[in-house]
Amino acid sequence: MTCRLLFASPMPIVVNFPTELRDWIAHNLTRGVEPQAIVRELVDRQTEVALATAMVDAVASALMHGTPMPGPTLEVGGAPITYAPEPLRVPDGALIRLGERQVQVIARMQRPAAVLLANLLTASECEQLIALARPRLDRSTVVDRVTGRNIVAGHRSSHGMFFRLGETPLIARLEERIAALTGLPAENGEGLQMLNYEVGAEFAPHVDYLMAGNQASRESIARSGQRVGTLLMYLNDVEGGGGETTFPQLGWSVTPRRGQALYFEYCNRFGHTDPSSLHASTPLRAGEKWVATKWIRTRRFVSRDQA
Repeated sequence: MTCRLLFASPMPIVVNFPTELRDWIAHNLTRGVEPQAIVRELVDRQTEVALATAMVDAVASALMHGTPMPGPTLEVGGAPITYAPEPLRVPDGALIRLGERQVQVIARMQRPAAVLLANLLTASECEQLIALARPRLDRSTVVDRVTGRNIVAGHRSSHGMFFRLGETPLIARLEERIAALTGLPAENGEGLQMLNYEVGAEFAPHVDYLMAGNQASRESIARSGQRVGTLLMYLNDVEGGGGETTFPQLGWSVTPRRGQALYFEYCNRFGHTDPSSLHASTPLRAGEKWVATKWIRTRRFVSRDQA
């Protein structure tokens, strides 16, 4: 896998980008190898620094923004992909009517496009969700970036479970409320995920959109489209500290309060995804934390088992 760029030019030039080399770079990026380490490996294999950097940047950009992988040629020196934010799908105004509920807007953010809501859920709905989920909890999983499969990982130390779409009248009612909030059909939502954090539990910084660096994620996107948004519904007050939803690149965090919800979007009309949506759950210092999460797709959600 040796490539050489024989001259430098202020204008973009097109070079060959072998599929084998592209896939090797993608594999290493998705398993967590630092981009600069991959560049050094390519340079050690007699690839010029400028070309090695361009190749790694192109693959990393495709993974980050959800765009197609480059190849079999690469334009070196072209303009990089940037995310073009779009207005949030949520209605404007300080109060939003969602069926039988009137929800108060606490805060809005432009990028990532986000809104923090008060009283999206009633106290009774929060309690019912916790009671339904508690007997079914299991160790939470994450999507492995190399294989696209769900695995248990040390950086996510909560417990969780999934409800099926419309599994109970309560779940169906909440899904219709979410559809009214986002303007996207309830069928576009993945099953409602319940998460329980105990003392010390956390979720390291991550993005929710699917990175097309593995076959499982590519197949999921082909079935249901990319994830476009995330709704986090806080089901209890966290009095002992910790457990905030934080956006490390923005220096902004949300303290869990029962009935409140945070909705944010990260996929625009071009299918590009927004890396500024990187977020985390900070370690819980006391008590427990309950969250209901809804991921929403661009099309009707079809699970691997349904395909």
